[in-house]
Amino acid sequence: MAAMIAKSSVSAAVARPARSSARVSAVLKPAVKAAPVAAPSSANKMMVWTPVNNKMFETFSYLPPLSDEQIAAQVDYIVANGWIPCLEFAEADKAYVSNESTVRFGPVSVLYYDNRYWTMWKLPMFGCRDPMQVLREIVACTKAFPDAYVRLVAFDNVKQVQIMGFLVQRPKSARDWQPANKRSV
Repeated sequence: MAAMIAKSSVSAAVARPARSSARVSAVLKPAVKAAPVAAPSSANKMMVWTPVNNKMFETFSYLPPLSDEQIAAQVDYIVANGWIPCLEFAEADKAYVSNESTVRFGPVSVLYYDNRYWTMWKLPMFGCRDPMQVLREIVACTKAFPDAYVRLVAFDNVKQVQIMGFLVQRPKSARDWQPANKRSV
């Protein structure tokens, strides 16, 4: 009996309201007009990323190479934020993780890649407050290793993470990238 009472009270609670004979005069209108469908001619302007000789590094790799002034501006930004700049370099054939450039010690060390980290140029520049000091180290590193990739990374000692990193030199002999205007077809 209690089940019947409960069932009838539930059905009464969800029962449809009685329809009135009055007509709804308001017409629903969309709040935003839909964008027109792209014409076939503009659809042909879409491009495909070229995977051949189009390898990227770090933060600014999708932009054209940075000029000396742009690198100096990034160094100013790093120092102004109190981050710790550090230079790293790697030979062209060791710069990317690949089967040929990776040392694996067997199934015991799964996901261990020997070249995830590049060689550090000196020590990180702890306490550096002079952007010119960082720029002088960039010049010294690129002169010492002209055929190597050189990147500048910045560490936040409070958060204890790498905040940014970007290439400051790509070897002149590097053929594993495309200029920005040739990266898509």
